[in-house]
Amino acid sequence: MSLYTAICSNVIFPLHERLKHHDTLRRLRELEQSQWWPAERIRAMQAERLRNFLCDIGRHVPYYRELFAARGFDPASVRDAADLAALPALTKSIIRAQGDAMKAVDAGPMSRYNTGGSSGEPLIFYIGKARKSHDVAAKWRATRWWSVDIGDPEIVLWGSPIELGAQDRVKAVRDRLLRTWLLPAFEMSDAKVDGFLERIIGLRPRHLFGYPSAFAHIAARARARKLRMDQLGIRVVFVTSEKLYDHQRKLIEETFGCPVANGYGGRDAGFLAHQCPHGRMHLTAEDIVVEILDADGNPQPAGVAGEITVTHCATRDFPFLRYRTGDVGVLSDEKCPCGRGLPILADVQGRTTDFVVAQDGTVMHGLALIYTVRDLPGVEKFKIIQHALDHTEVQLVTGPAFAVESEERIRRDYAARLGAGVKITLTRVADIAPERSGKFRYVVSKVSPSVAADGQAAT
Repeated sequence: MSLYTAICSNVIFPLHERLKHHDTLRRLRELEQSQWWPAERIRAMQAERLRNFLCDIGRHVPYYRELFAARGFDPASVRDAADLAALPALTKSIIRAQGDAMKAVDAGPMSRYNTGGSSGEPLIFYIGKARKSHDVAAKWRATRWWSVDIGDPEIVLWGSPIELGAQDRVKAVRDRLLRTWLLPAFEMSDAKVDGFLERIIGLRPRHLFGYPSAFAHIAARARARKLRMDQLGIRVVFVTSEKLYDHQRKLIEETFGCPVANGYGGRDAGFLAHQCPHGRMHLTAEDIVVEILDADGNPQPAGVAGEITVTHCATRDFPFLRYRTGDVGVLSDEKCPCGRGLPILADVQGRTTDFVVAQDGTVMHGLALIYTVRDLPGVEKFKIIQHALDHTEVQLVTGPAFAVESEERIRRDYAARLGAGVKITLTRVADIAPERSGKFRYVVSKVSPSVAADGQAAT
């Protein structure tokens, strides 16, 4: 650690957090101790915090006070996460419908946030100071796993209007003191990406942070220009907010000459999991309970895929209790060679809308369609949209190498996977824009995974 990084991580940033009345440093110290506890001790601490959280919101949050009374639910009797099954899952529509009833009557200062709405359901919600402290501490702990600390030179490639909004003078000064440079991920034209490459080469950051699709695109551009990016001293590329595909990881690692560390979370659900150098995604189990639910809301055991559902015990001002994220994942009961007792999130397979449905009702991951298009000569960008059970569109940005035979292969492969009666539309476009958040999605399905046996999409 350089002297300047030590000053940032031990003086400047802790002072910044203290001035904002955040308890980040104390929480970090706790997390760096508890990560080495045995799994049983972590589960016991989680159960205690969960019980206290439930008792708190049962007294102070109108929605949960009424819900617990109507269900005859006694939060003081909760022994572990399995007891949460007595409560309904929380959805975006419930949060919108309940409005201020979701806020604690004695809530402290809160900040208003919203999700980007890439799932079709944008959400407005609120975050208190305790939640912010816990999330920042959890992320800080995880970056230290990779010998990266606050104050190490960092380039953030992001698309959220919250981060890219009005950069007031105080924030600008803070970012420069902490050696953080923010680049917008909204536009990824060749000219814009060339500018990003120049910034990366000029700044020589210790780490990069952002969307995997954006860094894969930058890596591909660097290769096309025969730029050496593996001699800059970059230690790790942190990626989050999108599914990380194997081909993206390989391209980024080979181009920048460093590992890719995958992270999972959301502005609404919190900082949930991060990959350690041994390759496992560890859950922030001290504060966060993760359940995997099937389509009927039943908890699933380790090794079985389902919807990731989150309870964040640091959200008492605006609780997230059994919050359905819309993401599909799998838990693991294995132990990590790193020695941490934190549980493992084995896989995040994508959003429920990243899955497609065949005419016969078979649900498959969008990768079944992605593989066909991704490696075809001349395909520069693509997006697959399942408009209906009998209609799938493939938007293509193509170069001179793209041939008629490739169009025939797409139609042939998709008919084999989705059904012979499905209409496959190939649309040539000049460009494919990211979502409003700056994220990119390869697959978007407007068909519910719940499909009746007669082949009609459930409504």
